Amino acid sequence: MRRKIVSILMVCLLFLVAPLSVFGESQSWGFKRSVNGEQPNAGPELDELLKKYDSAYKGKSDKKVIYMTFDNGYENGHTEKILDVLKEEKVPATFFLTGHYLTSAGPLVERMVKDGHKIGNHSWGHPNFSTLTKDQMLEEWSKVKDKTEELTGQKEMLYTRPPEGVFNEETLKVAKEAGYKHVFWSVAFVDWHADKPRGADYAYDEIMKQIHPGAVVLLHTVSKDNADALQRVIQDLKKDGYEFKDLDHLFENQA
Repeated sequence: MRRKIVSILMVCLLFLVAPLSVFGESQSWGFKRSVNGEQPNAGPELDELLKKYDSAYKGKSDKKVIYMTFDNGYENGHTEKILDVLKEEKVPATFFLTGHYLTSAGPLVERMVKDGHKIGNHSWGHPNFSTLTKDQMLEEWSKVKDKTEELTGQKEMLYTRPPEGVFNEETLKVAKEAGYKHVFWSVAFVDWHADKPRGADYAYDEIMKQIHPGAVVLLHTVSKDNADALQRVIQDLKKDGYEFKDLDHLFENQA
């Protein structure tokens, strides 16, 4: 009996340690923020890792170009205003969507594509990808891609963003094999607490103090602050000589 219990415990331990050897150490995306218009730096190790797997978090340092991206987990009544501003200002964006958003906000998803924006893959159920098997990762991405095509007709989906910025080398590798490029970000702030608004000036200031050439800006559409600040941000950046491009431009113009 004792030998049987020991055998069961050994099997359990193998299952517990397997993810560490199979999937590698989990990382949360982070970097030293931009100051004085200079590009942020994630460090040479992360820079090389992203380059190896055709992923990115910023564009060229000598071009005043900005890439607007939004993460949409659920609808909070502000996406329509954001889409109105983007349309008026002729700014392209990529919206990284979850399964919940796709199934609960179909008309807005349809409008995103109709207005010329891209839908990116933010996973179906918003799990920690560093804990998933390859088949589980592929299923998460596949369900988002299929539902997006069903709603909008968008067949191609090239870009993915990991939930909460959690990843490891295995997730990057599997994504590349599946035809995806990971898109991280170089400008972001705490803007996802919809129940804690801080005003449009706060959102404006947080974006503008971090902006830099080649910026990949991450915003959450649940924020009224972002919706109210967006047009002023775009107009002032245009006055400062910035252009807004889509993610295709980012990857076509990597150093």
